[in-house]
Amino acid sequence: MGESLTESRTETTLPAPGGQRHAEHRRTAGTPEGRGTIGAQRDGRPATAEGHEAGMLLERARAVVDPVLRAALGSMPGPMRRIALHHFGWEETDGTAAEGGSGKAIRPALVLAAAAACGGSEARAGAARAAAAVELVHNFTLLHDDLMDRDTTRRHRPTAWTVFGDADAILAGDALQALAMRLLAQDPHPAAPAAAVRLADCVVELCAGQHADTSLERCAPAEVTLDEVLAMAQAKTGALIGSACAIGGLYGGASEAEVAALNAFGREAGLAFQLIDDVIGIWGDPRRTGKPVGADLAARKKSLPVAAALASGHPAAGELAELYARSGGMEDLERIAVAVERAGGRDWAQGQAADRMARAMQHLARAVPDPEAAGGLLALAEFVTRQAG
Repeated sequence: MGESLTESRTETTLPAPGGQRHAEHRRTAGTPEGRGTIGAQRDGRPATAEGHEAGMLLERARAVVDPVLRAALGSMPGPMRRIALHHFGWEETDGTAAEGGSGKAIRPALVLAAAAACGGSEARAGAARAAAAVELVHNFTLLHDDLMDRDTTRRHRPTAWTVFGDADAILAGDALQALAMRLLAQDPHPAAPAAAVRLADCVVELCAGQHADTSLERCAPAEVTLDEVLAMAQAKTGALIGSACAIGGLYGGASEAEVAALNAFGREAGLAFQLIDDVIGIWGDPRRTGKPVGADLAARKKSLPVAAALASGHPAAGELAELYARSGGMEDLERIAVAVERAGGRDWAQGQAADRMARAMQHLARAVPDPEAAGGLLALAEFVTRQAG
């Protein structure tokens, strides 16, 4: 999903990235003085400056990683390759070449930016396989999530399970995970073994997070706590973004403490990302996101805005609980969305995203004290809190 929150009624306030502000974040992150506002000017630079920098980093990441991804997909058996190429947007359903892209490449860009922040441009160039491995794991999760959530579109295209069936989508996802591990196993870089262990641990955490997500769907609204939903989101989204940053640090020669701080930075930024993604899932424009709006509400998912609204104690929380206790479906979606907003779920999620980004900046300052070196990671952190999916 890729919609900006600038369309939302309530603006999201975020820590202001940029080299001159990096040291300041260590003192003010998490306070009003340590935040900027999307669309506002920061340190004499319009917010679009960070967006432009992030755009260049994403383009560079795609140029570096796409050849590795295409080679990896090309090694798959024919039927699996066709499913994967369709999912990545590189082939149409009939097997002809497609013009579509394979996503924004946020996670591989974070790997490369973290490697550069810790070890310079040479480290960034050497991390291409690791960046591709992270992107393969991300797409493994997308294939499985689309199936489990019964989502019919992604990136404005039919999801793989709707075209090839459930079993083939599962198998293609499994194959992508195996390709990721093979890339690291064959990588001669000295950091590859540690990166492989970290990515494998991340996959286990991702699966635990998805299990928690599906389990929470079966729980009555009153049985679910906000802390449980936050932990689930941290495992489902924060874990892989944190691992991307940590793996980049490994390839850049970072110390154990610096790698841990990069992981914490990515986890907090990833949670901010999920908070905004959940807001977009309820109030976004499907023409921009490429996914149907309201699907999470129809499935009665306990997304972060919903969980916050249910726990708010506001009178609208009772109405929301009653609506959520009904059978899932597309009925009452507008009433549910209104109840979530009235109970404060939308405002809480947007404010929490700002707070999580402030924490992320504190971790990044410990991992990469040099503001100039951290510039790429700062720009990408700003980007992921304005874009989702």
